[in-house]
Amino acid sequence: MGGGGFLRIRLDLAYDGGPFAGWAVQPGLRTVQGILEEAIALLVRRPVRVTVAGRTDAGVHARGQVVHADLTEAEWLALPRGHELDPAVALLRRLRGALSRGLGDLTGAVEVHRVSVAPEGFDARFSALWRRYSYRIADGPALWDPLGRTSTLWHKERLDVGLLNEGASALLGLQDFRSYCKPREGATTIRELQRFEFSRGSDGVIVASVQADAFCHNMVRSLVGSALFVGEGIEAPGWLLERLLARQRDAKSVLAAPHPLVLEEVAYPSASQLLSRAELTRARRG
Repeated sequence: MGGGGFLRIRLDLAYDGGPFAGWAVQPGLRTVQGILEEAIALLVRRPVRVTVAGRTDAGVHARGQVVHADLTEAEWLALPRGHELDPAVALLRRLRGALSRGLGDLTGAVEVHRVSVAPEGFDARFSALWRRYSYRIADGPALWDPLGRTSTLWHKERLDVGLLNEGASALLGLQDFRSYCKPREGATTIRELQRFEFSRGSDGVIVASVQADAFCHNMVRSLVGSALFVGEGIEAPGWLLERLLARQRDAKSVLAAPHPLVLEEVAYPSASQLLSRAELTRARRG
């Protein structure tokens, strides 16, 4: 139970970011947050603001996104509409209908997979331990599959996975990623990069896995975009660390395309540590 008699509800969802102008609500534009909040408001008959684990840019997808919303106990208990049904199950079913109504021909672009009452202290954003993204790269026309074009980068030049990993490994740890971010006023660019690696799958496509405690704006796309110079052999592997230490953006600050980027997973601590984790994260971000 949250403060003021509210229940904090956790929603686990996935979405195709292609038709949306990003996660965050923007006047006059279709966004994932806007569609989700409209669907919830349709059910509880009042505006409800959701908090997201990780905001995604226009065109970026998610398989493991997490949000929370606060509902009154009366709103929660009314969701089954008199049926012998768990309110979580009722909300999940009714949300699908409300989302379909809001999305129309785009039905299925946003799917809520799980609804639950969150443990005490849970905050979708600040309680998170880490976020993990994937990024698919088909390096060469022989690998360009038209059926995967909306979720894979078609890169003309062959990439060396060994060089990519050599350069990427030097960026791991707690660092100032100002060179790889679009800084927001008053926000820190210090992050802990826990995983940054590339592997070539059995289909020949390279998949980058990028994990951090949190990401600043455009960070993953900037990391991948810079790494491509190394993978092609244009720059030496040490160049990625040199850019990091320079703490500035320049003509070679290139963003990789958004459509191959997928938020795969958000991890949280045990229920007993949710509140302390949220408090610690707020203090760091401040």
